[in-house]
Amino acid sequence: MTIYQESRDFLEHMFSSCTTSQISEFIPEKRGFRLHGHSTTVTLERAFWNVVEAMAQECGLPVPRLIERVLDSCIVANDKNLSSCLRVICLKYLNIYTAGSIPASPEQRSRTTPS
Repeated sequence: MTIYQESRDFLEHMFSSCTTSQISEFIPEKRGFRLHGHSTTVTLERAFWNVVEAMAQECGLPVPRLIERVLDSCIVANDKNLSSCLRVICLKYLNIYTAGSIPASPEQRSRTTPS
């Protein structure tokens, strides 16, 4: 019996790393905001909300202000789909600025923040 099994590829490794305790990361979550004076609902999976919250914290902005900035900047590239813009911005942020250093949940962030 082997304890460690090598994965055939990175997808197999990622999927085998998913557990039932991580199911909430995949569930779309709707949040309502007031952006530029208009009520707006944004739907993102919890995994993306975690990144949005980390970006807002790093910028020193509340989440709605960060989303307004994304909306204002992405409107040229994708004028109808704010959720899509947010997902792309999250991926770019992870790829360029963090190299995977964002914890998966707010609870984990509070545990890794120095006291």
